[in-house]
Amino acid sequence: MPKASYNDLLAFIAVAREQSFTRAAAQVGVSQSALSHLIRALETRMGVRLLTRTTRSVSPTEAGERLMRNIAPRFQEIEAELMAVGELRDKPAGTIRISATENAAETVLWPRLAKLLPKYPQLKVEITAESRFTDIVTERYDMGVRLGDDLARDMTTVRISPDMRVAIVGSPGYLAKRPPPLKPRDLTKHDCINLRLMSHGDLYAWELKKGRHQVKVRVEGQLVFNGTRQILHAALAGFGLGYVPEEMARPYVAKERLQQVLQDWCPAFPGYHLYYPSRRQLSRAMAVLIDALRYPLKEK
Repeated sequence: MPKASYNDLLAFIAVAREQSFTRAAAQVGVSQSALSHLIRALETRMGVRLLTRTTRSVSPTEAGERLMRNIAPRFQEIEAELMAVGELRDKPAGTIRISATENAAETVLWPRLAKLLPKYPQLKVEITAESRFTDIVTERYDMGVRLGDDLARDMTTVRISPDMRVAIVGSPGYLAKRPPPLKPRDLTKHDCINLRLMSHGDLYAWELKKGRHQVKVRVEGQLVFNGTRQILHAALAGFGLGYVPEEMARPYVAKERLQQVLQDWCPAFPGYHLYYPSRRQLSRAMAVLIDALRYPLKEK
């Protein structure tokens, strides 16, 4: 079989990852027709179909998934090494892609990046805020951010925040209409605002803990969101009780726009951690970023 060029393989990775010729063409910097030609030429040389195309979507075949799984990490390693060599100059440079939850992006990453980036004009950071658990290797992220108890074992991790406590909150108007819950089972009598976990599609069961007693409560209500910021806004509007990070709710509790309930049942979770593949060699840009995010923060 004639050898495939790197351009063919990079084109395939882009389409398989984006599952769209339009988005992949914009990313690679070629026309959709040119991209389609590259993929067809690659499939012809390999003698196997790599992508399933419909009028509305594109997805890898079994052969395509295998190829994607095996070659994408290798190209990522090559890119990282090229970046590391290029950064032997004076200033850290390049783009770092990070997958994080919405709350982590707002409360941890952004405040520190706002101080870091002006010092390094050639350093670029792209943050994707999402509630699902992302395979950062397959989707070509450099790093991810998740709570400490959600991390894969084959990753290098760096704590970037203290432990995080949750809060169950409702507006004064909502809580004036019915008695506040005193025990976890009382939540079943309330309108609660649900969170859908995009990684597997289920609704999140509220995790509660008091001493040695731990329970998970399946709650019901009119609204379901895939982000905690939207849950907070719905609670402020009086649509029911929301389960959100305490830090996010604290300013509204202080202004008496929200009230906390079941405080003695609201647990603390291991704080946010930055993670990346253990085998990955850090570029200077990544090392600078990690140093700026590491908790506890260094005095500057």
